[in-house]
Amino acid sequence: MAFSRRNFLIATGVVAASSSVLTACGGGSGSGGGKSDAPKVSGSETVEILVGTKADSTGPAPEVKDAVKGGIVYSLDQFDMDHMDPAQIYVSTEGAITVPIMRGLTGYKLDEKGGCTLVGDVATDAGTMKDGGKTWSFTIKDGVKWEDGSDVTMDDVRHTYERLFADFVTEGPRYVQQFLVGGDKYKGPYEGKHLDSIEIDGKTITFRLNEPRADFNFTLAMRGFSLVPQKKDTKEQYDKRPFSCGPYKIGERKVGKSLTYVRNEHWDPKTDSIRNAYPDEYRFRFGFQPLAATDRFIADSGEDKQAMAIFNEVAPERIAKVLTDPALKKRVLTAVDTVTYYWPINTTRITDVKVRQAINWAWPHQQLQTIRGGASTSELATTILSPVTPGHQKFDLYGVAKKPGGDPEKAKALLKEAGKVGQKLVIAYQTSDNALKQAVAIKNALEAAGFKVVNKQLDKSTFYTQIGKVDNGYDLFAAGWSPDWPNGYSVFYPCWSGENIGNGRSNYAQLDNASVNKAIDAASAIPDPEKANKAWGDIDRQIMELAPVVPDYHSIRNWMYGSKIGNVVFDYGNTCIALCKLYIKK
Repeated sequence: MAFSRRNFLIATGVVAASSSVLTACGGGSGSGGGKSDAPKVSGSETVEILVGTKADSTGPAPEVKDAVKGGIVYSLDQFDMDHMDPAQIYVSTEGAITVPIMRGLTGYKLDEKGGCTLVGDVATDAGTMKDGGKTWSFTIKDGVKWEDGSDVTMDDVRHTYERLFADFVTEGPRYVQQFLVGGDKYKGPYEGKHLDSIEIDGKTITFRLNEPRADFNFTLAMRGFSLVPQKKDTKEQYDKRPFSCGPYKIGERKVGKSLTYVRNEHWDPKTDSIRNAYPDEYRFRFGFQPLAATDRFIADSGEDKQAMAIFNEVAPERIAKVLTDPALKKRVLTAVDTVTYYWPINTTRITDVKVRQAINWAWPHQQLQTIRGGASTSELATTILSPVTPGHQKFDLYGVAKKPGGDPEKAKALLKEAGKVGQKLVIAYQTSDNALKQAVAIKNALEAAGFKVVNKQLDKSTFYTQIGKVDNGYDLFAAGWSPDWPNGYSVFYPCWSGENIGNGRSNYAQLDNASVNKAIDAASAIPDPEKANKAWGDIDRQIMELAPVVPDYHSIRNWMYGSKIGNVVFDYGNTCIALCKLYIKK
């Protein structure tokens, strides 16, 4: 429950070629006096993400000051990746760990001051928009090669987007499939048919969309739209061994235990304005609970001096120790992002709105925050949109501010009104020590309010696959969401539109409310950003009145790392440590 299902970009509110996003709060040198100086989600500063020029998109990436080549970066993480086929990638950890091996048409370039710019990745720039956003064209750079030395071809680029329509692709983002003309009838390229709305002319690919999308270049920066070589496409099996056109390639993979990246000798830094490649290898090691990983980071010995984490943050049991010790705190990257962690309520199983509202009233927000490590790790949530997301409206329909520990009497009264005292709830959790502690707190709170609770723990590496099934057998489960790219649409359409219900989709609550659906469609068509943001905030309240979800918390990240890891910075595009900016100190 520490990383969101869809935590791709800390950004919302596209305005033509720019948007406002949250800036990372840097974990600096630590502070004296025993204070942790935890940042706040509410009121955090924002910076702009602009669309870069062709020059911005031209490699090589800017050098990191004092960085040196060589050495091995290790990780201490809980679990392996459920998917590595980009078309199936919609989980933040999978997106983050594949940055060194996967490239898309567009991506996010970091600068030494902490800024972030949308640029062309494999494309020469961030794209050309015509017809008010219904037509987008991208020209491909020369010299981009796959790990076997073969060129990235236009057939590869077209194939990447056509294979998204194959029936085995169930887990990834659906935006391209939804936006392309004729996508509702296309079944993929494996029977030899192309999609007419994807056109190839020389080294230029053109997409024809069924609606204006001024943010389509942001959409294509998602890891789920990274390139796949046509000749190496093994369909379902591609998930196990993707092919690289980035600075690294897979050297060895022991599923559930480890994943190693080695250098891709065919990567040309002149074609890549985004990635540096300082370490010789990345050795990701799985199976470490946060407490064990944190204790190893604190000890800082042997290979762990060169270790970091994709998933594991500082364990709640050690958060006070680490953040109040200046020597330890200087090895912590602290960042605020726009994720809201929440608990979708399966509306096909819990159909009575009063029962869903009772769950919200009974929720033990404060107890769960304490288990997570206190205010240094999170801020209590009352809305779907984070306070740092443009369009956020402050409201509290279920009394969290007045009774953060929950109001069992109010909840029980609603259950009595509904005639549902003793309502059974089957709740799914991820397998981790901290999740188990939270599960106990939730069970106790809900049973005090008149529910009967059955807890089910699911394997963390396949958790979202399991809860993403329409007939999953659960009433309530942990999830979370950040905007996929800078637009409120990428919060409310994928998670709350009735059109996005299905196996592998992200409307986990399976909410299909005609009024909400109509409001989402209307808001997505509003051209004025201020009016659009107002509409998204109104939709937030509209959904919360129906109570298909319990907003739990907004996250404050605290990643610890070894003393020999240099330039640990926040990757705005993937809301994680920027893997391709790290180096090993000599």
